[in-house]
Amino acid sequence: MKIRYLIFLFVFLSQITLSQEVAILKYSGGGDWYSNPTAVPNLIAFTNKNIKTTISKNPETVATNSQDIFNFPIIFMTGHGNVFFSDEEAKNLRNYLTSGGFLHISDNYGMDKYIRNELKKVFPELQLQEISKNHPIYNRTFKFKNGLPKIHEHDRKPPQGFGLFYQGRLICFYDYESDLSDGWEDASIHNNPEEIRLKALQMGSNIIEYVFSN
Repeated sequence: MKIRYLIFLFVFLSQITLSQEVAILKYSGGGDWYSNPTAVPNLIAFTNKNIKTTISKNPETVATNSQDIFNFPIIFMTGHGNVFFSDEEAKNLRNYLTSGGFLHISDNYGMDKYIRNELKKVFPELQLQEISKNHPIYNRTFKFKNGLPKIHEHDRKPPQGFGLFYQGRLICFYDYESDLSDGWEDASIHNNPEEIRLKALQMGSNIIEYVFSN
């Protein structure tokens, strides 16, 4: 009886703590986790306006090994270079994701070969899978019948959305050769056409909506 009560109390308190807030992941390895500083704030403003979320306009920053990570239903991660998770960090990230958290990774070009290796530390038993075009993440308020939109050109490769699925639940969305977070930045930074930038913000909004509704 006592064990059942403690489980109920834990779930109840978790639901109170886990508010509609987002955070940016600070990771080790020398990669520029802090790149695209206007991206997530702009996405928050767009999401609050268009799908009526109430996210604080300034996202928090959380370290991979911090318990604070459990306060956020979604964390964002980007960068151009090296990523490294220690055993402690990999364990903490795994616990976060298997407990209901969600990680969005946006390859800002140059991160791919590192993040794939580090994700294997977190989930050695899982493989990144390309997400089908009919998945709900592409079909929220904004519809993307062709899947992940192309935002920023690097290698003339098609954009791909990959995911990690744990017990049937999507716990990590990885945009590759798309560079969504570039499209979220202030318009003057990358000079993306307005229609391209809008697609990036709409797709980002879909990700947040998907997480908050699941």
